Amino acid sequence: MVANHVDNLYNLLSFVKKSNMEDYLKEFHTLVKVHRFAEGYAQDITSGSFFGFPLQTVVETERKLLAKETPSVAYFSMEYGLATSFYNSFHSDKPVSESNNLPKQNIFSNMRIRDYYFGFQIDSKIIDLPIYSGGLGVLAGDTLKSSADLKVSLTGIGILWRKGYFKQNFWFKDGQVPEELNWDPYTYPGLVPLDTIIKLRLKDQDLHLRLWKYYIYSSDKGHAVPLILLDSNLEENKQESRRLTDQLYRSDNAYIKIMQRLILGAGGVKALEALGYSIDRYHLNEGHAAMALVEKAGELGKDELKSIGNNFIYTCHTPVAAGHDRFPIKELGKILPDKNLEFIRDNGLENGDTANFTVLLMNLCKHVNAVAKKHGEVTRLQFPQYAGKIQSITNGVHIPTWISKDIDSVLQKYGVKTGVCFEDEGPKKLEALRANEQFRLDLWNAHQANKRQLKSIFENWGIKEDVFTLCWARRIAGYKRPSLIFKDPHRLVEIAKKTGPIQLFIAGKAHPNDSLVGTFINEIMNTIDALGSQSSVLRIVMLENYDIFFGKLLTNSVDVWLNNPLPPFEASGTSGMKAILNGVPQLSTLDGWVVEAADAGIGEIFGYRHKSGEPIGNELDLRLESDSAELYNSLEKLVKLYYETDEKGKININSKWIDLMINCLIQGHYFNTCRMVREYHDRMWFDKG
Repeated sequence: MVANHVDNLYNLLSFVKKSNMEDYLKEFHTLVKVHRFAEGYAQDITSGSFFGFPLQTVVETERKLLAKETPSVAYFSMEYGLATSFYNSFHSDKPVSESNNLPKQNIFSNMRIRDYYFGFQIDSKIIDLPIYSGGLGVLAGDTLKSSADLKVSLTGIGILWRKGYFKQNFWFKDGQVPEELNWDPYTYPGLVPLDTIIKLRLKDQDLHLRLWKYYIYSSDKGHAVPLILLDSNLEENKQESRRLTDQLYRSDNAYIKIMQRLILGAGGVKALEALGYSIDRYHLNEGHAAMALVEKAGELGKDELKSIGNNFIYTCHTPVAAGHDRFPIKELGKILPDKNLEFIRDNGLENGDTANFTVLLMNLCKHVNAVAKKHGEVTRLQFPQYAGKIQSITNGVHIPTWISKDIDSVLQKYGVKTGVCFEDEGPKKLEALRANEQFRLDLWNAHQANKRQLKSIFENWGIKEDVFTLCWARRIAGYKRPSLIFKDPHRLVEIAKKTGPIQLFIAGKAHPNDSLVGTFINEIMNTIDALGSQSSVLRIVMLENYDIFFGKLLTNSVDVWLNNPLPPFEASGTSGMKAILNGVPQLSTLDGWVVEAADAGIGEIFGYRHKSGEPIGNELDLRLESDSAELYNSLEKLVKLYYETDEKGKININSKWIDLMINCLIQGHYFNTCRMVREYHDRMWFDKG
């Protein structure tokens, strides 16, 4: 009798649960109108599941964004790096196009015969959603992930780049040779096209844009952030307009640059309106999205225009001149409706005939911020008329994405909880563990486990786990000085022979149209090739197509992270933050985020230092001679300390090296996007001031 009652109750609960799930699917169809759902997506979006994740989460997320009583944020960025290949990866029951898998990689090293015979491919790995180029995009992706973790009602706005950024090839004597990237958005797990099509009315045409969605789930899968992506590849558009959303950062054509910014900004505003989202704040990640403010202004009367900036936040990411969008007003006039053009004339003009989107946003946005304390100081020097408005919120990285399993396991074992925010007591607990010999040994062994993964991937190049390993990997730009380590190759070899062998990894993409940086790449490749005879003591591996997958591998596997931008031109930098989160010491100049951690014992700081209040100087005066000499001296100290710590497999657990690792972990408590998003939430999105 009791058993029957229990069975009946179980059946009733199962029926109710099934009915609720079916209700969620019905509501999903009402809220998210997926284009050709039955033909392409019915097997992956079911009554309980969205590509393997809870469908209920999507429905509840959409409800909040539609509700006027829920404060919501729209975050605009030209690019998003989401680590979709290894973090919260969606599952699809339909075949994934071959073009969405990681391609075979080639290597350029000082072991040319190995390069000839070997390439490598990571099996069964999908490419990261290819709508980013580098650090700015990864920062935007980490911001969305931490917003989801913190249950913020937020949506991202971006562009569906159908050709991504570009595929990088290294050719000896030619340097970097870009190739068009092709991928298939229709079979990318979790990415769905919508029936919703918006129209931008421009002076020369009507531009139609389809909306796509990709959901960024929180770590616990209980909340999500939708990323809305705009796509111009529609039959309604002219043939040339269909290609506007092909390649990220086309800079060879002013018209295309303007149109891409229009699509992001004005198109993003139209997309939010078409979806019915109730948005309170518009956060513009860089000046690329300035047309969002211009579009909103076009909808308002004169009285309302006075307060338009109250709802806008502008984050500036660069002190470098090329990072600030400037367009001849004459070129804008060929495209924009007259009312939009007049608004830009009134609020963003520079030198009489040039529109400066940075000036436009600084003039109008209530909240403006730089992305590190030093960058805030430099930005106030560059734009003194806005000094009272410019704040600083230092960038960070998303902890669950970037911390390695082995490092996190050791921290958990000793009661240090990283989670999505790194517990407040973390630094105190780590400091207390400093004298614990078993913890120190476990920390060293966790790093060695990461290093063995690096060794296994590059075994054909003879990479070893007991050899000092250094890495420089990031976007290749002049002020980042990618060739500094190669300024005196004889000194580099001397250190390796005198102090201990060195393994050096180099990776990064230069913008295809940056001819100066192309020269740097050529010089680096020539130097690497010339060092072929020294491969017994100095092994150099240069990777093609540096991406998020390799970013994680390198930041948690190498022994030292090299960071040598010319101060003060690095706004923040985040690759080093990923490294310290894994206990990897820094070899760095004093710039960007490092200024805030320089006294914390995270490694060796070298080179030119920009003093507060001084003019920022010339970004083309790279100071290669003096700074390279200091780089080699600091490198020699670290190599010596490493081999004093690991002497042929005998580990000195009291070594200062392990103290450096602990210091790095302590600093990881601060340099993360959980802290950063909380600051944006309290100081900019929903400040009470």
